[in-house]
Amino acid sequence: MAPTMPTLLPEIVSEAFQYDESAEACNLGDIVGFGTTFLPIVYSLVFAFGLVGNVLVVFALTHSRKPKSITDMYLLNLALSDLLFVVTLPFWIHYQIRDEGFHNAACKLTTAFFFIGFFGGIFFITIISIDRYQAIVLAASSMNNRTVQHGVVISLGVWGAAILVAAPQFMFTKLTENECFGDYPEILQDIWPVLRNMEVNILGFLLPLLIMSYCYFRILRTLFSCKNNKKAKAIKLIFLVVTVFFLFWTPYNVMVFLETLNLYNFFPSCNMKRDLKLALNVTETVAFVHCCLNPFIYAFAGEKFRRYLHHVYRKCLAVVCGGSVHDSFPASESQRSRRESVLSSNATYFTSDGDASIAL
Repeated sequence: MAPTMPTLLPEIVSEAFQYDESAEACNLGDIVGFGTTFLPIVYSLVFAFGLVGNVLVVFALTHSRKPKSITDMYLLNLALSDLLFVVTLPFWIHYQIRDEGFHNAACKLTTAFFFIGFFGGIFFITIISIDRYQAIVLAASSMNNRTVQHGVVISLGVWGAAILVAAPQFMFTKLTENECFGDYPEILQDIWPVLRNMEVNILGFLLPLLIMSYCYFRILRTLFSCKNNKKAKAIKLIFLVVTVFFLFWTPYNVMVFLETLNLYNFFPSCNMKRDLKLALNVTETVAFVHCCLNPFIYAFAGEKFRRYLHHVYRKCLAVVCGGSVHDSFPASESQRSRRESVLSSNATYFTSDGDASIAL
């Protein structure tokens, strides 16, 4: 069985009883029942917070009067990836609590959007770390390459890669006996779930983590060599990004790897199978929470987004109180941007506030 993302929830249900070599039925019904109760609640919270946070990022980036930068482009696409991911969750919630499941077209589309958003989000997080590496460590040599046009080309390439990598996860998905899951050809039934798990582990976790770790390690070395009062804030943000990514995705990927071993009957004990199923459900939902945190980590840490949130608050307050408010950002934004130094812009590298002034 492949990782227990929503695509494979029906497989869990259909395998409430698993056959082992001792010919004793392993009852997983209570684990399935726990998932049916637990997952819809968590998915609902992830959907609500992920939708609000990422929509705010999209509006902040598209309504800002400041010229767009390459970082804006990557942050916008990260938010769109997370939105594509979270909008599929209501469908999986419906699938969990109702017996009739999806239509075949809805099954395929929801699964495709889910995995494209999943891989797209992780890929854009990786691209942001590479972009910050270029902006800070290779500032002088990367100025000509860090244009909005370059960002558009890179973003289109990332979306293409996300679709390509996601295809093995959903290409065999279809509605079978009122259940939405992978129906593999007989020749691929043994190897395809293993390849899917390996793809999630390697392309969805290990490779991005290695790239992020290298880029941020080099960024830290550069920041430590600089004398700037905002250096501490930048270092804290680096540790926040790497630590959050590691904490939220490592347990799930460990369980996916153990599930791969389970495909080869490494865990014949019924109790171990039950624990593995339960751990997969829990770690999966923890990993999904990460898409809710992306807006706060990559966007709301910057002044631009805090000003936009303040603007939205003032506008809502004016509507409630019957007053008025200007529809633009404070005029002092451009003045503050001009006063920022090179190192100050480096210190706010998770936002697009400092990109226009990154130079050596």
